[in-house]
Parts: sequence; structure tokens; C-alpha cells
Amino acid sequence: MFIIDYIISTGASVMMPLIFIVLGLILRLRISQAIKAGLMVGIGFIGLSITVNLMIDSLTPVSHAIVNRFGLNLTVLDMGWPAAAAVAMGTRVGALVIPVCVALNVLMLYTKTTRILNVDIWNLWHHAFAGSLVAIITDNLWLGLFAAVLNCAITMVIADRTSKDVEKYLSLPGISVPHGFSASFVPAAWLVNFVVDRIPYVRDIKIDTEVIQRRLSVLGDPASLGAIIGGVLAIIAGVEVKAILQTAITMAAVMTIIPRMAKMLMEGVYPISERIQEIAQARAGSFGQISIGLDSAVSVGHPVTLSVSMVMIPIMLVLAAIIPGNEFLPFASLTGLPFAFVLVTAVCRGDMFRTLLTGLLTLSLALLIGTNLAPLVTSTAVSTGFSLPNGASSISSVDYAGAMLPWAMIQGFKFKVVGVVVLTVITLLLALWNRRKILQEARELAQAQQAETHVENAS
Repeated sequence: MFIIDYIISTGASVMMPLIFIVLGLILRLRISQAIKAGLMVGIGFIGLSITVNLMIDSLTPVSHAIVNRFGLNLTVLDMGWPAAAAVAMGTRVGALVIPVCVALNVLMLYTKTTRILNVDIWNLWHHAFAGSLVAIITDNLWLGLFAAVLNCAITMVIADRTSKDVEKYLSLPGISVPHGFSASFVPAAWLVNFVVDRIPYVRDIKIDTEVIQRRLSVLGDPASLGAIIGGVLAIIAGVEVKAILQTAITMAAVMTIIPRMAKMLMEGVYPISERIQEIAQARAGSFGQISIGLDSAVSVGHPVTLSVSMVMIPIMLVLAAIIPGNEFLPFASLTGLPFAFVLVTAVCRGDMFRTLLTGLLTLSLALLIGTNLAPLVTSTAVSTGFSLPNGASSISSVDYAGAMLPWAMIQGFKFKVVGVVVLTVITLLLALWNRRKILQEARELAQAQQAETHVENAS
């Protein structure tokens, strides 16, 4: 645990290259290939981190100005995901979650209940967060750890079922996104698709990047969209002209740089991914087709994802003011909204209209869930030695205290034995359903390959 804690403390930009170098050597890549793959992943993460921090630094004063301008006075303070992650990994569940979830991943690969090799070790904190809250309400470490396992298994299933959309609409072949926060929004996106597909005329509405660029010409490219949305947000905030221009240019840069940094990161992932596929094909009886599980940062720069996220910032503040029963003031989490919409964008087939509808539904619920879980989150934070900000008596976060999955997990464990049994059965059924889908897809792939072989032989 000391070694694991030390590696994690180096940060994702160091930890991920180390993981990929070791993984490359295990997969018998040449030493030079493994080192280059790890370095490219590290460079990509650093580039993404710098650009995301640039976005946060630019939007934080704008968000703060909007809050002040509209006089929002809510009692639950938003601590943001970095603080939530620190709290989660600082508990007893957090100390054990990494080896336990890695073991679960291996078990699910062998039983074909997943086809994801998850190397996104840092974001296992989402499962630690859910498990830590359960451990507090049950006063039982092992029940908390079991909740983390269930949370992890369900997230893996969601990542599996969205992998084709990730490949097609986010242009990430061989990649899955088992990111707890991103995955928690997927069921709502499925629901929105189901409902919209059954409403005449509404189902024909489609606003994707191609439509935007075709209708708006040069104003529809990512840089222009970033400048327009950033400028509008600053105008709503009522800041001075200089700040409006700075925000607009910064958002244009973010929309342009993030996809390029993600592409650089993928240059390091591809050699590992290809090697895994080669081994998987050679040992199809053991694993079958495998995809690599990565942080949702790999596609956080998609134009639809970023556009919807920035549009949702003022909307979410309005929702916080008008939704009955809400006491949660979103602030620190607002600049992390792009991570919420990565998989939603994929599931909604790159359609901005459906992604925005999903955002309205999920973030409205996130405010109420964040309010509901605030006492539990506060007590968990205090138990780990987390210092509450001056004047704050209650804290919460959109990521991960505003997500449906950990909330449902906590409600289930409140019913003790009955709740644990029900959640366990649901998780097992989802895993078995996923296994059936995986085997079915493997058969279809094999049949397609056989048909292709027959055509080649005939020609």
C-alpha cells in the first residue's frame, strides 16, 4: 500500500506513463516502444491538464461573477471533484479500492463479463467515494468495500455498452471509458434517446458539429464556437470588456488545443491497444476482443461536449435558484462539466440537442442529489481530516456526490440485508447480460470475418 500510495501521489501525468511502460514491457513490446508509448501518454495528460486548468482559471471568475450578480444564496458549498477525490482516497475504503478493483477487472475479463482492461487507476476514486459513504452509514468497512465493488462492476458494464458509440462518434477505436462520473450520466442519455425517438418531429431535430459548421460557416468551427460561448458567458457575468475578450480567446484556445492533446495521448495508447488485440486474438478462448479503459479526458475536447458544458454553466445556476428543495450552490464543479458529457455525446450520436436535453435532466437531479447527500459527504470529509472552508457547515459536489449511481447504492444499503441482496442481484444480472452481449458480438464478428475470407478465396 505504501508503494501504491507513493505512485498515486506522483499524479496522473507520472502514474499513467509508468503504467503504460510496465504494461508495454509485460506485453513484450520493444523497450523503446514501451518507453515512447508511456512518454506520449504522459505528454498528452500534461497537455490536457494544462489546457483544462486554463479553462478552469478562465471560467472560475466568470462563474463567481454570475453567482454574485444573480444573488444566489444557497447553504451547501460545492467543494469540486479534486476535494471529493482527496476525501474518497483518504478513507479506509480508499486505501483498499485500487487492488480490489484491479482484481475485479481481471475476474470480469476471465468470465467475459467485460472486455475492458482498465488502466485508468486514478479514477477508481469514484468507487471509493461511493464505498466510503456506505461505510459511514453502515459503520462497516467491508460493506463499504463491497459497495465500491458493485459500483465498479456496474460502471464497467456501462463502459462496455458504450464502447461502440465511443469508437464511432468519438473516433476512439479500441478504447472504452470506465469513468464513474461520465458513466453515471449514460442511463439518462439512453432514456432521452428512447423518449425522443418516439416523438414525431422532435426526433428529427439534429444539431451536430457538421450542421453547425454548415449553417454558420467559419463561425461554426470549434475555435469560433469556443470564442462565442466564452464571450456570451462573460457578458452574462457582467464583467468588463477586457475580461470578456480574454474569456472568449481562452475558450477558443481550449476548444482547439484539447482535441490535439487527446490525439497526442492516443499516439501512446495505440501501440499498447494493438498489442493487446494481437494477444487477445491469439488467445481468443481466454479473453476475446479487449479494449483499453481510459479517463474520459481523452475526448473531453469534442465540440459538442465542450459546447453543451459551457452552455449548461449559466443554466445550472438558474436551476439551482428555481428548483424546489435545492440547497446546493454549484460553483467549483462547474468547470468540470465537460467530463459529465463525454459518454453522453457518444450515446446521443454527437447530437447537441439530445446531449443538452440529457444535461438538463441529469444536472437538475444532480442538484437535488448533492443536497440530499450533503450531510453524509460532510461527515465523511470531516472523518478524514478534511478542513471545511471558512463559513461552510455543509459541503457536496456534482462529481461524484451528484451522480445517480452512488446515490442509488447508498439508498439500497440503508435497507441493510434486503438492499444489499437486491443491489447484488441487479449487478450480477447486468454482468450476465453484458456477457451475453459480448459473446453475441464475438459470434457476429467471427461470422463477418468468415464471410470476408470466403469472398477473398472466391475472388
